[in-house]
Amino acid sequence: MALFGCASAAPLAGAAPAPEVKQLVAFRDGSVSEKRARAAPTTVRVRGRRCGVAQGTALSALLRSRVGKVGLRDFGSCTRDGRDGAGLFVNAIRGERNRGTDGWTYKVGTRAATAGAADPSGPFGNGRLRRNQGVTWFYCRLRGGSCQRSLTLRFWFRGDLVVFDAKGYDDDGDGVAVPGATIDYGSATLTTDSRGRASTAQLPGSFSVRVRKRTLVPSFAVRVKVG
Repeated sequence: MALFGCASAAPLAGAAPAPEVKQLVAFRDGSVSEKRARAAPTTVRVRGRRCGVAQGTALSALLRSRVGKVGLRDFGSCTRDGRDGAGLFVNAIRGERNRGTDGWTYKVGTRAATAGAADPSGPFGNGRLRRNQGVTWFYCRLRGGSCQRSLTLRFWFRGDLVVFDAKGYDDDGDGVAVPGATIDYGSATLTTDSRGRASTAQLPGSFSVRVRKRTLVPSFAVRVKVG
């Protein structure tokens, strides 16, 4: 295993600009790193070899975001050309290493990717990442052939209330209501009911709100603004 060493690679003349995506990295201790990241082409050193990482891939965004040291293995024959990077595999992020069948994986939207993070064909084999797509990296605990569910949070206003709705999505992108999840909204700490919902009085101001539940992957934050 070799930790990454990232060096810039300029896009080809006339090439489309690298897409900027929303990226969430959820660590095992419950902490998260959420930021926008540009999925620009780059290179990475793996076992003494310099490997190209193609533009528009989840790995290019992860490396460019500088989330911390990323451990990689190459199960293919990488070269400096990102088109040869499909075999690159993430086996550690910021010191959290894969163990057995558990380890790092990623979703685009609510679905688990079916291709490697540096596969030039894209996360589902039908095209690379697009601008503003959400990419979630998390440490999968594989049970019964599936990782733990990942959370999403929606909200709407109803009269003087703000209503939150939490759902959890499996690898196939099938969602269910999540009861007993925690939502911190300003000074209020809410718990979702059997329908995955919670409501409270609107608070004046602007708040970054996400939903969490132990053993599940936290959601991206949503911005709730009143006034």
